Amino acid sequence: MKKIITLFLLAFSIAASAQIKGKITDQSGTTLPAVNVYIENTYNGTSSNEVGQYELSVKSTGKYTVVFQFLGYKTQKIAVNVDKFPYVLDVTLVEENIAIPEIVIDSKENPANAIIRSAIAAKKQNSEMTAKFTADFYSRGVFRVKDMPKKILGQTVDEQGILDSTGTGIMYLSETVSRVTYQKPDKLKEKIIASKISGNDNGFSYNTARNTDYDFYENYINLNINMVSPIANNAFGYYKFKMEGTFIDENNNTINKIKVTPKRDSDPVFEGYIYIVEDSWAIYAVDLDIKGYRMQEPILEVMNLTQNFSYNSNSKIWAKSLQTLDFSAGLFGIKFTGKFTHAFSNYEFKQEFEKKTFTKEIVSIDKEANKKDDSFWNAARPVPLTEEESKDYTKKDSIQTIRKSKTYLDSVDNKKNRFKPLDIIEGYTFNNSYKNWAIKYDGLIQVPSFNTVQGWNLNTGFSFTKRNPDENTYTHFGVKMNYGLAEDRLRAFGYFSTRLNNQNNSIFYAAAGNQIVQFNSSAITEVVNSVSTLFFKDNYMKLYDKTFGRIGYQQEVVNGLMLFGNVEYSRRKSLFNNTDYVLIKNDKEYTSNNPLAPTANSLPIFETHRLAKASISARVNFGQEYISRPDGKMNIRNEKYPVLFATYEKAFAGSEKGYEYDAIHARMTYDVTLGNKGELGINLKAGKFFNADNISFADYKHFNGNQTHIGQTERYLNVFNLLPYYSHSTNDSYIEFHAEHNFKGYIMNRIPLLNKLKSNLVIGYHAIAVPDVKPYSEFSVGLDNLGFGKFRMLRVDYVRSYQNGFQGDGVVFGLKFLNILE
Repeated sequence: MKKIITLFLLAFSIAASAQIKGKITDQSGTTLPAVNVYIENTYNGTSSNEVGQYELSVKSTGKYTVVFQFLGYKTQKIAVNVDKFPYVLDVTLVEENIAIPEIVIDSKENPANAIIRSAIAAKKQNSEMTAKFTADFYSRGVFRVKDMPKKILGQTVDEQGILDSTGTGIMYLSETVSRVTYQKPDKLKEKIIASKISGNDNGFSYNTARNTDYDFYENYINLNINMVSPIANNAFGYYKFKMEGTFIDENNNTINKIKVTPKRDSDPVFEGYIYIVEDSWAIYAVDLDIKGYRMQEPILEVMNLTQNFSYNSNSKIWAKSLQTLDFSAGLFGIKFTGKFTHAFSNYEFKQEFEKKTFTKEIVSIDKEANKKDDSFWNAARPVPLTEEESKDYTKKDSIQTIRKSKTYLDSVDNKKNRFKPLDIIEGYTFNNSYKNWAIKYDGLIQVPSFNTVQGWNLNTGFSFTKRNPDENTYTHFGVKMNYGLAEDRLRAFGYFSTRLNNQNNSIFYAAAGNQIVQFNSSAITEVVNSVSTLFFKDNYMKLYDKTFGRIGYQQEVVNGLMLFGNVEYSRRKSLFNNTDYVLIKNDKEYTSNNPLAPTANSLPIFETHRLAKASISARVNFGQEYISRPDGKMNIRNEKYPVLFATYEKAFAGSEKGYEYDAIHARMTYDVTLGNKGELGINLKAGKFFNADNISFADYKHFNGNQTHIGQTERYLNVFNLLPYYSHSTNDSYIEFHAEHNFKGYIMNRIPLLNKLKSNLVIGYHAIAVPDVKPYSEFSVGLDNLGFGKFRMLRVDYVRSYQNGFQGDGVVFGLKFLNILE
């Protein structure tokens, strides 16, 4: 047995070192990164790292022809007779002589335009040649930071042992090795064999092949928004092209180098170079820059995307072998850089795949993926690590070993757990990091809120959390307390929740106690209501008192179908205004807390009563795909289909029979991207109450109005911008419709001067219909993505409302950053 093990280890070590390796430089001795290196007429390839080092794995000794391909340099073919491993082959590349083609003087056609037209005409044929394949995939992601401050927005940055004394270094480093099965346009099956994150031996990298499909044969490349390809059908509406020259590759193909320039600076376009093969008009390479503002990612300064394609003279196919994305970004004076390297090798092109090759599981991660040792990575990694990256793994893995020890975690906890007198006000957390639990006290100083029922009110609470990081489950329970000064009343409720299983997201929760709640929990936020009340004497928040007990459970029963169940028994009581305090005096009177009788301060909206309510809800994500991880299942919504929601609700065991009812509710949401013309969002709701003539106003269907002219969400797909909060509440049937189209710059980019705003035109329509009330509708037009520099969190809309004719108009100011304060 020992001999067998010894022979196995020897064979493995030989295989692990079966490499042709070396360094690639130019004639001046400068190392060349991202050089495409492969065995001729195969798809067995690799790339040089950032310091020009490469390692090319081969199966056995023998004769090989190694090809070195790098944009701007002559491709070299070197025949070698490998007699031992590792075989060292250093290479010096010579700059390519780009020949400017002779241009016929009387030609009316720009020669670059003619080549691009040919590439567009041939792109379907060229795309289909690589439409079905399996391949080995390797990805590496590196994030670096420069001048990291000790604190960001008041929060301490834990960088000890990660960055150097200047706040510079690698913040994140990860690698992935997988086998990919792919069929255009969007069928994917990826098996992740190995995953590695520097300083985290229990993590799984998110560097998967599903996020690397930037296909320039398609009209659009999705990079936050749809970017127009230089060989899109409508490319001449967005780009100018210039012939930079030609050169002959190692296979005697003529390669045309075309300079790509945007016609309009603010369009979602690239700039740089695309290389097209003469006659076949296939893509040889791309070297393109994307400005952050063109992607509508203002924090991003610029991203460079390169792709290199390898040619196989046997199959006559140009296949993508190497792709890199380099970017630089910055915020609050901090500079970030990053690089993703994606290497494809060992292609096998298919005519057809067997049935059931592709399922809804698009990515699966092997249970032992993050347990691979250095010998595996040395053999499997096609792009060698730089010295900096190797040191980062060594340093962070050593730090992690220390930081995971009980001694270290206890010492850190002992320091953080020291109680200080100010903690009574600011809050306090006691951690046991080794056992993954914590006890938290929220403190007394939180953002106070104001309403006319409670006056100024304060919140605090206590909680306990226990986590299982291996299975991504948790148990969380605690108590929340609220005290209103004008009402002179303390309310408290306890809660409990536990995630039992992260594979089907099964969660059990329970709560009981007393709390103050809005009739419509989504009507108005505490921050906006406090401002409108204290400064303008507009008290839109309407509240009632509830003492309750509730239990619930949710679980995904099959892929795409989530069920939710909930049972509650409560006592509800009307509340009244207890203060007329205001910061800015005016002659207005506060409206009452009764939404149906704004001038009747002492009229209760309902009599105190008790009621039990049960509901069961379903959410259906049609065509839902998912990623299987050892620590759970990650669902991915299929954007081709709408999402459906349905709820059945029953109220019973009421203190009076009239409070009991049945109701059904349905909802459909749908988002669709219309090429480069923006995104359309739809939200359709409908429902019906039964035997509900005398039910409590708390159980009515309420609609999200807005009387403050302040918007707080990214999109207005669940709100009426000018509708009074409770004007259409109903205990009968209803239908509600919202639609919004964001042009994502398609219109604004074409308007001189206005295109300097780098904003998006947004149009919207909203409608509601309930019995015995004239239908209500709104039309809106606005600008989104407004702001200054990298802070673009503003939106402005002009809205007109109609109900039996024109009703009114107004301007809504979207302040999306207010969500942070809630």
